Amino acid sequence: MKGLSTKSLSLAYDGTAIIRDLNLAIPPGQITGLVGANGCGKSTLLRGLARLLKPSGGTVYLDGTSIFNLSTKEVAQQLGILPQGPIAPEGLTVRDLVAQGRYPYQNWLQQWSAKDEKIVQQALEITDLLKLADRALDTLSGGQRQRAWIAMALSQDTDILLLDEPTTFLDLAHQIPSYLIGVVCR
Repeated sequence: MKGLSTKSLSLAYDGTAIIRDLNLAIPPGQITGLVGANGCGKSTLLRGLARLLKPSGGTVYLDGTSIFNLSTKEVAQQLGILPQGPIAPEGLTVRDLVAQGRYPYQNWLQQWSAKDEKIVQQALEITDLLKLADRALDTLSGGQRQRAWIAMALSQDTDILLLDEPTTFLDLAHQIPSYLIGVVCR
């Protein structure tokens, strides 16, 4: 099955179950939203789906294959995640952060390419960050930083993008982000 799915997925922190026996299918070409009260496990589920939290039971499948049978690079080329409150090293510029999204496509033989540059440029344009591209991330407002993180996720150029509260800190002009809708619906 294409897309992201789970079978009997259980997730826990320090032995405390947060998600129990979840069967879920997120179909490709769709936007899927998770709605629930604070603390109900939405972020935990996203971490489990992205292979950032090892299940205490069950399996996460990416295009029909257990996500734990795929290399980190393979997962990163197919699935991107923007967690709540990401942290970047001090002094990192917006452009450098957005370029990090291209990391899964680099190796000793395949270094930075014209395609990588084009995708980073497009992500900066889509998120209206071209004028801020050479500014240090830590000098930006909260909303500008959030847009920079979104641009990094977009530059990863994956078919699946998991976004945990992506509109946090965004002003009203960016609260209905058409660039997110366009990317998630591939």
